[in-house]
Amino acid sequence: MSKGLFITFEGADGCGKTTQIKLLDEYLKSRGYKTLLTREPGAKGLGEKVREILLNYDGEVSPRCESFLFLADRAQNADCIIKPAVKDGVIVLCDRHTDSTIAYQGYGRGVNIEELKKLNDMAVSGLKPDLTFVFDIDIQTSMARVGKEKDRMESAGLEFFERVRKGYLEIAKQEPERVKVIDSTKSIEEIHQKVLEFIENVFG
Repeated sequence: MSKGLFITFEGADGCGKTTQIKLLDEYLKSRGYKTLLTREPGAKGLGEKVREILLNYDGEVSPRCESFLFLADRAQNADCIIKPAVKDGVIVLCDRHTDSTIAYQGYGRGVNIEELKKLNDMAVSGLKPDLTFVFDIDIQTSMARVGKEKDRMESAGLEFFERVRKGYLEIAKQEPERVKVIDSTKSIEEIHQKVLEFIENVFG
């Protein structure tokens, strides 16, 4: 590839996206593609420091402050990791990106969605995923998968995550060409095969 691809993985905690991103990475590498794995929050370097604050800070964090911390992490990831790699022909696989902010801070926390979209645009400066997977799962199942040991974001409660799930489905409805919803209650292999179907369409 003269130009790489940027593919993002989204969904509520416990949806299985982290497993699927690793499986796709292995699949693409086995076929000779050069890949790079990254995540938000917590891209290598500065992002790891931001992730520690976002997930483990035990004091009050306002919804707007939370949003700006995610955006700062995203700007660093976009400028220093994603854009250079895509330019070099690498397929970048990112665990969460702009849609997470809209779903979690917008639909979930109630921060103004139009303002978040503008801030997202500022943070990524023209970067947009070529393809986004949303792994959809009912909230009871996702919470059961997360288990009892929850970080600050995972402890937000069922009503919050119901709003997040609805947010993701609304995003997919608005951008069906980019965003593909996959039923994450299926087996790991069935989900992986569905991911590969969409990938083959992108590669043509």
